[in-house]
Amino acid sequence: MALISNGRRFWVILTLIIIVIVGSAFYFTRGARSDSSITAKVAFGNFKIDVTTSGELEAKNSENIMGPAGMREVRIWQVQISDIVPEGTLVDSGQYVASLDRSEITNRMKDLESELEKLESQYIKTKLDTSMDMRAAREELINLRYALEERKITVEQSIYEPPATQRQAAIDLEKAQRSFDQAQKNYKLKSDKANANMQEVSASYTQAQRRLEQIREVLQGFTVTAPKSGMVIYKRNWDGSKMGIGATVGSWENVVATLPNLKEMISKTYVNEIDISKIKTGQQVQISVDAFPERKYTGVVKEVANIGEQMRSSNAKVFEVVINVHEYDSILRPAMTTKNIINTSTVPNVLYLPIECVHNSDSLSYVYLVGKKVKQQIRTGLTNENQIIIKEGLKEGDEVYMAPPEDAIDWKLLKL
Repeated sequence: MALISNGRRFWVILTLIIIVIVGSAFYFTRGARSDSSITAKVAFGNFKIDVTTSGELEAKNSENIMGPAGMREVRIWQVQISDIVPEGTLVDSGQYVASLDRSEITNRMKDLESELEKLESQYIKTKLDTSMDMRAAREELINLRYALEERKITVEQSIYEPPATQRQAAIDLEKAQRSFDQAQKNYKLKSDKANANMQEVSASYTQAQRRLEQIREVLQGFTVTAPKSGMVIYKRNWDGSKMGIGATVGSWENVVATLPNLKEMISKTYVNEIDISKIKTGQQVQISVDAFPERKYTGVVKEVANIGEQMRSSNAKVFEVVINVHEYDSILRPAMTTKNIINTSTVPNVLYLPIECVHNSDSLSYVYLVGKKVKQQIRTGLTNENQIIIKEGLKEGDEVYMAPPEDAIDWKLLKL
């Protein structure tokens, strides 16, 4: 019984294998026959040579939403975005857009406030000390003036005294006069010095006040608002990444976001080094947007980069091409992906076929003519992405196979 069961299982498996093989052969054979039955006719007309690229919409003009002005003056070199409205948000003039991290500038302001308190105390102390010193100098000057007056009186009264007494009185008067003159000079020097000290302390105090006021003004700019109405679009870094929450704003270019003018758009694309020689400014472009493929727009090549750049994660070199979009459409938004068909040239009044219809053997090009069972040699011309120009060997309306027929190996080659 076991032997019968095993034998029966063998025949069942073998039958299934045969069915699978026959079914596969039928499927692929039918597919080949179906492919070989697809034909195309030779067309006549203007032959367009296009370069198709993917791009990204940008506003032709935009206004920057700036961070706080004067960061360099208060020695804040960079600051992070701690919060920002979602990209694409519509804002009015003066409406909140973003806020920046205040930790560094707040610490800087506290240090300045402490420094200002110290300078204020120093200013008051210097003022009091100066007042006391100048008062003492004035009192000394007054006393010396009184002493000088007394010596003058003594000299006047000594006219009745012996010559020696008169001489002594005159000497005392001269000494008093010299002391008074010297005291006057010293008072002036002390006054100049006191004024200089006060000016120095006052200047330091005023400068610290100015720095504190300046840093407070800069701090107000850490709440970023829109300069006018529009749609908020995040600024892009040099590597193409967008500046959202956590991005760094530098003091030299403190742009937080942009407000694009959506009425004038461009499509920025990159063309590989093989095709860039075909691209020229002024060429017409057909533009479509991936998000709305049924809508078509027109444009023109505005700029073509002279220097290529390396694509990230690739060895390919590409050149930036800027395309002006002619039409305005309210659905168009920055960062939308575009398909750009750039018409590099048009060859008038020529015959052409789909590229798939043309076959090659060594240096010969030929097609399979429908109904004649012959391979017709042809001479070809320029190509675009889908079609090729036929210079010789066919006429308008000739029908050819796109794929070799089943018995094509037996077909005769008709040379030109």
